[in-house]
Amino acid sequence: MITDLSQLDPNGTYTYADYLKWSFEQSVELIKGKLYNMSPAPRAAHQRVAMRILHTLFNQFAQQSCEVFAAPFDVRLPNPDYEPGFNTKIHTVVQPDICVICDAAKIDEFGCVGPPDWIIEITSPSTHKKDFNEKFDLYESAGVREYWIVVPKSVEIYVYALVDGRLEQVEVYEQNSKATSTLFHN
Repeated sequence: MITDLSQLDPNGTYTYADYLKWSFEQSVELIKGKLYNMSPAPRAAHQRVAMRILHTLFNQFAQQSCEVFAAPFDVRLPNPDYEPGFNTKIHTVVQPDICVICDAAKIDEFGCVGPPDWIIEITSPSTHKKDFNEKFDLYESAGVREYWIVVPKSVEIYVYALVDGRLEQVEVYEQNSKATSTLFHN
């Protein structure tokens, strides 16, 4: 049993099966088998933004089949050769700040297997680059249909929609603008 992050090789490649064996306090994500430390507890501005968005989404989806989840919630993005139950074929486990999943078959007791329909990441100083680069590329290749990046510092929301397999920027909302989903009209 791995009980401390220092027991892992930071340059190693890991799977979801490995991830399930870890029992330490620090939160991590796996992106293509590589370890990424998660930020410490989010700052107050991050939490305020997350709560406002969650409140809106819970109300919006209350009478629909889609479900809204907030971090910590494991989203496993399997390799193309994945077969259910084969955790050794999953090398990516992320915890988006917020996600919306409309296919109930993707949800199990451990989280989500496969791409959510909509992911919202709220940046912090330590995650800004990862949200716009690594996670952007990851969510695009996984087939996430809509991806929002919320930047509390500049009060902006970057909205991307999947078009022909590519996440394309649809809009940038600034302070006092009402952001609107391209998938789900609110």
